[in-house]
Amino acid sequence: MHDHASCFTFPCSYPLKVMGPKSEVFEKAVREVMQKHLKDAPVVYDQRPSGSGKYLAITATFEATSKAQIDAIYQELNDHELVVMTL
Repeated sequence: MHDHASCFTFPCSYPLKVMGPKSEVFEKAVREVMQKHLKDAPVVYDQRPSGSGKYLAITATFEATSKAQIDAIYQELNDHELVVMTL
């Protein structure tokens, strides 16, 4: 299905980047949000600490099924108190 509003053809591989404090609590929060929206679908996680080591960038790559799904994940992550930024 082609979603003209988003310029994506679903399903598609989608990398979502989340930044927050470098902590196990932040990592767990990101994984919990992803699992809530994706259930048992596979997610590949890649992590990179900031130069100062204070922050962590997590890229979660998954097979997105719709723009609504992506929007819901972004919204929940952006609403989380530990999330500094999403891309």
